[in-house]
Amino acid sequence: MIGIVYSLVDPAGRGAARILAENGFSPSNCGGVECWSRPGVLLAGFREDVIEFDFLDNLLRDVEYYVVLSRHTSQAGVKSYTVHHTGNFGREALYGGKPGELGIANPRVAFTLLKELVRQAEAKGRLGEFKVSYEATHHGPTSLSKPITFIEIGSSMSEWVDDVNHRVLAESVLHLINEGVSDCKPAIGVGGGHYPWKLTEYALRENVCFGHIIPKYALDLLDQGTLRQMVERTYGGVELIVVEKKGTRIEHREIIEEFARENGLAVRYI
Repeated sequence: MIGIVYSLVDPAGRGAARILAENGFSPSNCGGVECWSRPGVLLAGFREDVIEFDFLDNLLRDVEYYVVLSRHTSQAGVKSYTVHHTGNFGREALYGGKPGELGIANPRVAFTLLKELVRQAEAKGRLGEFKVSYEATHHGPTSLSKPITFIEIGSSMSEWVDDVNHRVLAESVLHLINEGVSDCKPAIGVGGGHYPWKLTEYALRENVCFGHIIPKYALDLLDQGTLRQMVERTYGGVELIVVEKKGTRIEHREIIEEFARENGLAVRYI
């Protein structure tokens, strides 16, 4: 069963949920303040903000994985549709979760949503005006026992309340519900900015789906333990490490290549 969740204080998530609920869902009781269901899917809204959803395992016990409908904030004001996984690479957890802990990534689900965001944005005339991208792994929750993937509208109130944007998100998730996940080669990513454009383009071109992505600004934290957690906290396993070579130093590449040799993974530099 898929658990689609959102926060009542989030106009982006709640707007997308309203449209989803019109597609074969019936009112239900699942522990959320708002709750609907259809075969194989729960749709639930909670009072807490999305980064505080550490309680989901206790309420949605029959769920296989979570998809979070959410807003995204960007200081640069980038209009965007994004997907990402959760986690904190460093010793701080300013936005939920635990320090040094990664949530369980779900690369095939994230890739399915990413591809459909591109298609929906194009169909609705938003592609170009809105960037479609992975985001690097960030924020909570990090301790759930099941995979969790965020799908987001960025990056200000004017985008969060826009009904067309709600439909882009809702119809992307509806595609996942109705069609299932895409087949792809699961990977972890290293390098790039918070929006790893090159990794996103590579994924869409080469049918590679990313679990955790550690960005360039966090590479001082890259070591064998970090890579191991990125792999182990990826649902379904990993075949490949994809590295933005320009943003890495030789010591980073040595760590990556040693880890790959010891764990039977391929490395691709882009």
